[in-house]
Amino acid sequence: MAGESDAGSSRAGETDRISSLVALGGGHGLSASLRAGRIVADHVTAVVTVADDGGSSGRLRRELGILPPGDLRMALCALAADDDEHERLTRLFQHRYGGTGALAGHAVGNLVFAGLWELLGDPLEALEAVGSILGVTGRVLPMSPVALDIAAEVVGLEADPRVVRTIIGQVAVATTPGSVRRVRLIPSDPPAADGVVDAIERADAIILGPGSWFTSVIPNMLVPGIAAALARTSATKILILNLAPQPGETAGFSAEQHLHVLRQHAPEVDVDVVLVDPRMPLSGTEREHLDRAATGLGARVLTAEIAKTAADGTMRPVHDPVSLASALATVMSGTDA
Repeated sequence: MAGESDAGSSRAGETDRISSLVALGGGHGLSASLRAGRIVADHVTAVVTVADDGGSSGRLRRELGILPPGDLRMALCALAADDDEHERLTRLFQHRYGGTGALAGHAVGNLVFAGLWELLGDPLEALEAVGSILGVTGRVLPMSPVALDIAAEVVGLEADPRVVRTIIGQVAVATTPGSVRRVRLIPSDPPAADGVVDAIERADAIILGPGSWFTSVIPNMLVPGIAAALARTSATKILILNLAPQPGETAGFSAEQHLHVLRQHAPEVDVDVVLVDPRMPLSGTEREHLDRAATGLGARVLTAEIAKTAADGTMRPVHDPVSLASALATVMSGTDA
């Protein structure tokens, strides 16, 4: 494919380390990026979506009026120290209570964050405190200091396929049987959290994705301060595509459509590299369309082995932090060009 390179054989340790890396997103996708980033970067900052309204996070958000802590907890655990003591603490923070009582379904780390916020009176101080407990190297920041909601324009929910309905809430958007066309944030003009814009402006590398496209990746770029910082930063911006469309919000999407949707929501934000795993089921024509869409973002497509088979017996591919780190190092060294 025109503009496509192969980085499957590169190793992260063969290049100089990245001084400062910022990864934006949420959930398991962001965790994979952070685990990769800590291998190749001296300092890693996570910028985390704060629109979750389901599960333990949604309950704590509604009951205590705090930022949904789940994605923040996962980012902190991804950056936690890996000695025996901190590994035990990380497992504790990720542990969920069972049963049917009031604590059922809550992650321990979510409750600790909620308690520290109440004690310290500030979410950023609470995140720093949790980071200290877990021996975090780097920093975890919410994309905004206020909890947000996602509203989506969806078609396919009525008999007439032209009818557009608005659905609100991260869980509702992620699980809709319709087709998402566009998303926005409520409130529509939220501030960026302290430290986020500065981290983006000082970064050498910025990672977008992988993750839920409409509920994790795009929302960061709907915060005006973050979008403006991404547009003006001189950092190398690397977009990591998902390994397959996500049932619900991007069902039926081609790889090319993911890029067009990104441009639609963040028209001023260019990207330097689009990372694609060769396991993605792309025909020759689809590869050409992806390359053309990447060019529209100012990017080139780099094919690299960045996935492995999940260990849960499903045989599904998942992003592999070690392989992803190797690809990031290759991008930053320029050896793939």
